[in-house]
Amino acid sequence: MKFLTNSLAKKMWLTVTASIIITILYSYFLSYLFYEKIYVENVRESLLTEGRSLSSEYEGGPLTEELREKIDWYNSKSETEVFIVSNPRELSACLPFEIDYQTLIGEEEREELLNGNAVEKLGYEKRFDRKIMGVIIPLLDDNRLQGIIYLYVPLAKISEITQDFAYLWFAAAMVFTVISIILGTILVKKLTKPLLDMKAAADHVSKGHYDITLNIDSKDEIGQLANAFNHMSSSIQKEDEKKKDFLANVSHELRTPISYVKGYSEALISEMAESEEDRQKYLQLILRESKRMERLVGDLLDLSKLESDEYKLEKMPLPLGQLIEDAIEKYKPILREKNLDLQYRLDPEVIVNGDEGRIEQVIQNIMDNSIRYTAEGRIMIRLSQEKDKCVIEIGDTGIGISEEHLSKIKQRFYRVNKGRTRSDGGTGLGLAIAEKLVKLHQGELTVLSELNKGTTVRIVLPLFEIR
Repeated sequence: MKFLTNSLAKKMWLTVTASIIITILYSYFLSYLFYEKIYVENVRESLLTEGRSLSSEYEGGPLTEELREKIDWYNSKSETEVFIVSNPRELSACLPFEIDYQTLIGEEEREELLNGNAVEKLGYEKRFDRKIMGVIIPLLDDNRLQGIIYLYVPLAKISEITQDFAYLWFAAAMVFTVISIILGTILVKKLTKPLLDMKAAADHVSKGHYDITLNIDSKDEIGQLANAFNHMSSSIQKEDEKKKDFLANVSHELRTPISYVKGYSEALISEMAESEEDRQKYLQLILRESKRMERLVGDLLDLSKLESDEYKLEKMPLPLGQLIEDAIEKYKPILREKNLDLQYRLDPEVIVNGDEGRIEQVIQNIMDNSIRYTAEGRIMIRLSQEKDKCVIEIGDTGIGISEEHLSKIKQRFYRVNKGRTRSDGGTGLGLAIAEKLVKLHQGELTVLSELNKGTTVRIVLPLFEIR
């Protein structure tokens, strides 16, 4: 059984075969149904009509010789066997087969005849090897049964009825079978070919080759499945490319600080530093690069947590103006060192439902970028309310971002400066982390920028609802 159902094509052929068998059996059943309902019923009606027509010749009284002769004459001309007798017991002498009078006309049948009703009989007769339909018509005179007219005819077998068409039907059946096999083969191949193509494509994808595309033009469920497969393959390919880019970026970001740490550590161990000043310089460089690696690993862990569905925020009502003011307090020494002016206007009435540590992380990530890419000028921070939302805007007068890079700036590891120098480059994860944190707070983060004129990051968060 497993051999018969181990492919869709075989299952389809089994289904078609089963349908043909069921159709034949159903046709056979209908043939006998029509035989009983149409042919037999037609014979019965014909016999009743003949019998009533002949009984109309009876004018009452004992059966006359003239009436008997008329019936005999009609019997010689008709395909129906017709007998007229004054006593039903006489039938056994007239019929060419044995008959049991008590079986033929019982008490119930006799009552029917006395009431003027015809009696119908249907039974099998060995002599004729077929069923016989018989009709008994009463001849009544003043409610007395003076005689009966008995009509019978052997019923044709259904095979005899269809005998003239048997050869034609057989020839037509053979032609139909051949055509069905040819069309069925074409149909099965047409239906299964896209599935076989998808199976081959799936095997191709499972080996790590994601560039395959199915060319199936149908609009049915198979076509929709092929489109879904193409979309899946394309998505997997994009994710694979992102993974490779991610690994390349992580490797690049880690390789440089590791090289610094390794090189200066070896210099210290081998006492290549000629003075205390050089040793302190080497240690400072090792510390700086260690912090860079620590920050990168921390950002990667944060990003990994944020991309998992299990990450939960610890929300509480927060006075956002106070939180931002506390966060930017840490940057004042750096701003003084770079001679950057800090301007801020914060609405003290703004309260949001958020995670204090994570919102502070968003502010810090954006501030880090603003200070890193602003050589001179100022940093502006504004907090305001707009209907049921609050808006945080952090702007700078830095180098800005060109339009071609602006749409990609929030991607992981994406940096406008492809040189990735140590002096002007972060990990490339700050904005990606900030955007995910803002979305977890049901907010939206937008970057607006113009090359050589500065950048503004706009954050919209829902206000805390007091119930």
